Formats: sequence, C-alpha cells, structure tokens
Amino acid sequence: MKLLIIFIYLITINFSYALEKPDLKNLVLIKNPKLYEDVIFTDINQKNLNLDDFKGKLVILNFWATWCAPCKKEMPSLDNLQSNTKLNNLKIFPINIGQEEVSKSEFFFKELNIKNLDIYFDAPITLAKKFYLRGVPTTIIFNKEGKEFARIMGSIDFDDEKFINWLKFYN
Repeated sequence: MKLLIIFIYLITINFSYALEKPDLKNLVLIKNPKLYEDVIFTDINQKNLNLDDFKGKLVILNFWATWCAPCKKEMPSLDNLQSNTKLNNLKIFPINIGQEEVSKSEFFFKELNIKNLDIYFDAPITLAKKFYLRGVPTTIIFNKEGKEFARIMGSIDFDDEKFINWLKFYN
C-alpha cells in the first residue's frame, strides 16, 4: 500500500511539473503573475490596441525586428501557432520594435509567407521599456486575466509539441 501511495505521488508531481514548464531553457515562469497598465501598441493602420481589450484570451506579445536573424527563424512557427486548432483562445501580436517603414515589415512577412499574423508596432518603443526587453526576439505570455505569467527570452520553435501542450493548459 505504501508503495502504491509513493508511486501515485511521484506520478502526480511529474505530471504537475510537466504542466508548469516544458523543457525550454529560455522560458521563464513568473511566480507572481504581473499586471501591467497601458499596454498599448498600434496596428498597421496606426490604430491603437490595448491589451486590456483581450482579457479572457491567452495572449502572446512577440517583440521582433526585421534585422533580427533569430526573429526571422522563429516567425514561421509563430505563424503556425496562431492557426493551431488546439489553441482556439489564443491571440498573438507580433510587435515590431524597429523604427522603420511599414513596407519593411510587410516585406519581411511576405518573404516568410506569414499568413495567420498581422503586423503591429511599438513605434515610440514604450513597451520595450515597460517590459525591460533585453533583446529580440522576446515573447511575453499573458493569462486570461491579462497578467504576464511567462516570458521567452530569445527564439524558440513554436511548433514544439511540448510547448503547445503546456500552452494548451492555459488556453
């Protein structure tokens, strides 16, 4: 009987750990999810969007730039993530932090055949400062309450099944 209890305990711990964090070296979990005020960015038509308007959804802000080689490498898998049917309550905002013409971002998306994502901008670089970005790409994940609970510093493969299954838990 003791052996059965120990076995169940070990399985439960391993299962909960798997839900807590997939094996990604650059994924950081936030112990106390953080709420930010005035998370505002613009779309391609210079219309302001506010993160508060997307409460109830799992939201990913991916900060990138056209000159960033790792951004270029990960963007197609981020595009696939947006269309993943396992994550129907997910909204991804790829936010260009480069101070460049819209046409450069459009060319970047066209060159990579990005079909499921729209282009957004942090024109005055206010969000980059607000989130203390150290570089790009940086991906910030917000729960349904609009609180940051995870951050990816650097690029990853968003097609990774372990990552998708972990994210599905929060969807």
